[in-house]
Amino acid sequence: MIKYEKPDVAVVSSKGQVVIPQAIRKMLGIESKTKLLVYGYRDAVIMKLELPDVAKGLEDVFKRVDAKFAKYGELTNEEIEEIIQDHRREE
Repeated sequence: MIKYEKPDVAVVSSKGQVVIPQAIRKMLGIESKTKLLVYGYRDAVIMKLELPDVAKGLEDVFKRVDAKFAKYGELTNEEIEEIIQDHRREE
């Protein structure tokens, strides 16, 4: 994480919108439609990049396991682990 000497200033619009400074957006790879988790903590607002949807990832892994099972029958733990690792590499 890069430490900033001077903080950037962001202004809240009448709609409650805040523009994240360009340097921070570039550093973190934040683009249009990127979702952020937002927390209020004491006198701070904390924004965190949203974690991937775990349920969707699991659904993809289950579909791959089911497809391989339908084609080849029973799978070993190693084969299931390989499917999981393939999924992780693709993300």
